[in-house]
Amino acid sequence: MTISMHDVSVPVLVNTLTNMRNWLDKADAAVAEDKLLGARLIEDMRPLTAQYQMASDSAKNGIARLAGLGAPSMPDTEETFAQLKERCDKTIAFVQSVTASQLDGAETREVILKFPSGNGYRFDGLGYLTKFMLPNFFFHATTAYAILRAQGIAIGKPDFLAHMGQPNLTPAEPA
Repeated sequence: MTISMHDVSVPVLVNTLTNMRNWLDKADAAVAEDKLLGARLIEDMRPLTAQYQMASDSAKNGIARLAGLGAPSMPDTEETFAQLKERCDKTIAFVQSVTASQLDGAETREVILKFPSGNGYRFDGLGYLTKFMLPNFFFHATTAYAILRAQGIAIGKPDFLAHMGQPNLTPAEPA
């Protein structure tokens, strides 16, 4: 059985970005927005707003690199939950716009990342997806989740995995 680059990237990113968007609805109902937007896990980490922005960047830039496309520009100007939700929506729309055929052969496409320092990495597409893009995306998604939890927002593992829906197996009837 062959699994496509599209199958292991687009649905994963869309599901998690959708879940992240929904966490903000719970946060909005529970805690003052201005308190949460600047919240951090620890002083030297970036705040909640940046975690959403970086998860978005990881998703849209990563899919664009794999497809050989330009990613949409999204300046990091969000200052409200509504703006973060809109960014999630725009990112989801872009990621979903990339078709399976655009990712055909992406596993061997060369991806070069250069950092401002001049250092960087050279990957083939599969290595980029599995060693950098998805781990980086989930780092920021998980950090956003942890910030919300640390600030008292009532989200849990079912919210992180909300895309799964209700369990589809039920306990067997007693004999």
